[in-house]
Parts: sequence; structure tokens; C-alpha cells
Amino acid sequence: MYSHVTLGTSNIPRAARFYDPVLKPLGLTRRKTLKIAVCYAPDGFAGVNEPFWLLRPLDKNVARPGNGVTVAFDAPSRAAVDAFHAAALAAGGSDEGAPGLRLHYHPNYYGAYVRDLDGNKICAVCHAPASA
Repeated sequence: MYSHVTLGTSNIPRAARFYDPVLKPLGLTRRKTLKIAVCYAPDGFAGVNEPFWLLRPLDKNVARPGNGVTVAFDAPSRAAVDAFHAAALAAGGSDEGAPGLRLHYHPNYYGAYVRDLDGNKICAVCHAPASA
């Protein structure tokens, strides 16, 4: 459906220090560190282009989070959602919705929402039932 997703950051090293532990519970690791970007992919990724990038914007190098934009990462379990949320808060992110069910989406939607250090809204969600 999509090739990759990018979020802006004004500070690549700071963003990497935030995202490295936050994405680890979801099975995503940093694959490249460039002067203007870092990117992440699932363990064992063999594709051409990593699916998640943080990059310094080319227009004035000032990152601005989009209103209404959320990047949601698929979590393998509810425990991974909890670990994602805890890691984000420990790394300096801000809470935008603690881990829990969001029944207005569907009966098994278990998610957590945070803002990264640049103000981007990210989410981890597990769609499996609690017994899975």
C-alpha cells in the first residue's frame, strides 16, 4: 500500500536516541544513519527501501508535526504496546493516550499513543484478542 513513511526531525541524533528503544519492542531496528536521516525496518527486512524514516526537512531544516497525522505501528502483542509506551515516556516522549482498549475502533484494538521529541504523534497497536 505504501513504500515508506517519513516524519520530520530537527535533530537526527536526538531522534535516533528516542526511536531506538521505542521501536525495539515492535521488532524494528535502525538500519541506516545518515547525516540528514535515520531509518528503521523489521528484523529480517530484505526489501529495497526501509519502511520508516526520520529526516531533517529540506525546506529550512525545521520539522513541524502535522495536525491530524499519526503513524501507527503494528505491535505483535499487547505487552509490546505496553513496552512501546513505557520506552517512549522513559526517552522523553509525552503521553497522548495510555495503553488500553479503544472499543470505538473495534473490540480488540489495544493501542497506546505518544508524541516524540519533535511533537510527532505515533502509536503502537495490537489488533489481536487478549488471549492471543
